[in-house]
Amino acid sequence: MTLSPVQWSCRRHLARQILALPLPSAPSTGRSCFSSPSRPSSSSSSSSSSSSSSSAASSWRNINNNLATMAKGMAARPHSIISSSVETQSRPLQSKRFVPTTSQTSSSTSASSSSSPSSAAPPIDYSSLPHSSPEVQELVHKHAMQPQTSASLQTLMKTGRGEFLHKMSDRILPSHNEKGNHTNGTNGNTSNSNSNNANDNASEATPLVLLQVAGFLRHELPIRLAHRIQDLSRVPLLAQMPSVQQVKDLYTTSFLEILSTTPKVISTFDEERNFARVLEHIYERHGSVLVQMARGAFELRAAIREGALLPGDDDGCEGEGSKLPAVEEGELKAGRDAVEFELMESTHAFLDRFYISRIGIRVLIGQYLSLRQPPVESYVGIICSRTSPYEIVKRAIDDAAFMCTRKYGDAPEVIITGRLDMTFPYVPTHLHYIMLELLKNSMRATVEYHGIDADYPPIKVVIADGSDNEDVIIKVSDEGGGIPRSNMKRIWSYLFTTADPEIQEGMVAFNENVDHSIDSPLAGLGYGLPISRSYARYFGGDLSIMSMEGYGTDCFVYLTRLGNTREPLPI
Repeated sequence: MTLSPVQWSCRRHLARQILALPLPSAPSTGRSCFSSPSRPSSSSSSSSSSSSSSSAASSWRNINNNLATMAKGMAARPHSIISSSVETQSRPLQSKRFVPTTSQTSSSTSASSSSSPSSAAPPIDYSSLPHSSPEVQELVHKHAMQPQTSASLQTLMKTGRGEFLHKMSDRILPSHNEKGNHTNGTNGNTSNSNSNNANDNASEATPLVLLQVAGFLRHELPIRLAHRIQDLSRVPLLAQMPSVQQVKDLYTTSFLEILSTTPKVISTFDEERNFARVLEHIYERHGSVLVQMARGAFELRAAIREGALLPGDDDGCEGEGSKLPAVEEGELKAGRDAVEFELMESTHAFLDRFYISRIGIRVLIGQYLSLRQPPVESYVGIICSRTSPYEIVKRAIDDAAFMCTRKYGDAPEVIITGRLDMTFPYVPTHLHYIMLELLKNSMRATVEYHGIDADYPPIKVVIADGSDNEDVIIKVSDEGGGIPRSNMKRIWSYLFTTADPEIQEGMVAFNENVDHSIDSPLAGLGYGLPISRSYARYFGGDLSIMSMEGYGTDCFVYLTRLGNTREPLPI
């Protein structure tokens, strides 16, 4: 018979009454399951035993009567049988956490330690399993079937300030004493913490904030990594490239490391610190992924040009590409000429998904690790609540001019106009990456179009913003000759570049452990513009380019002012 939740509540209430009763003595005719193993020897013990036995028997009769009455009531009113005593006893447990007394704590130490989430379900070591084993594949599939949870810039800021601490589950909150010892004298008072952290300058994360963020990342990161592992396995043609296979192994290693070294529920500060160490290693390990994936695209381009793969099988092919059969040189050349490699849609769709997801993973890990560092004024993790586009553009101009001067011996002047005093919440490193990419492209185009030692026309940067604007808009205009209309679609390809093949070959041989650097050449692997657009789109913005061939190019960067747009998570 299946019992309803109401019936279970009633039975639990009666069970509490039964456990509170004294055990009845054994009847004289035989032993009972409730009888004591030794019989009292004295007459006084016998009399007290008989009196307690009669009292217990009376109580048991009352219990039987209550059971019969409640059974009739359940038959008549199965959904309204909650007694007032059950409701009264359960309400305090929902309204506040139970803090045991000293005696209760000492008597239940072993029981509580054995029932804690981390000790009851220790992490299983998957690190020794081969990545291709059925167990690992099943584990990846299981996590990839779960939905990802997107976050907005405002959500990340509010979480870092402790404004969502009231949403923490009681089961992952540390004990009362532990919380008091780790919250810098706040004693776990989240209301005071929230009011103090409402100020932009009060950006120090308390241990409870770190515990909350770590708990979210422990749940979310394996899911996101599993999605990308499956995507890396299924992308046509590109999945065969050695560099892409290395990236897949790297993601699988990080996926298994999280599952093997950290408990499913992070409930103590020691577990949080251990989890932070794991993520530090993962963040550093994934630093070269951008260059590795670009190297994979270079390998794919070379394989197609050498006739090792058929690029026409890119669309609709699952996983493995096709080997090119032996053909005449003329037929091979005709086949290559018929394929516009830069326009392979499924490959580019995959790279869009991959890079957007990678940005999201690095933002979440970077935000968490930054919260663990000493606070910086106006910063909440990696997010600056008063990001100045003017200051970011100035630094990007200096970096781009350095790179251009190193290459050509000179650099065009850059003039900044518009709202130079405005600020808004954003990730400064993202904006710097976007502006550096646009400015170095404009400088290179201007120098090459007008020639070395010419009188270069200035590059103009306009920062636009208004009280009613939904976006902060930055325009970069140059007179570098523009882009042919036939190349406008290709500029968003991760596989298109105007750089010399020798420069490309040198770049793919260079294992750069950072996303972008002024040490790289002005034109390299060809992923600068599409990655910049991914950075802009990650928090709800965009990047567009308008060009006039024979004159110049205008680039428009759109950044949301409010930061309330959720990240566009790929499936």
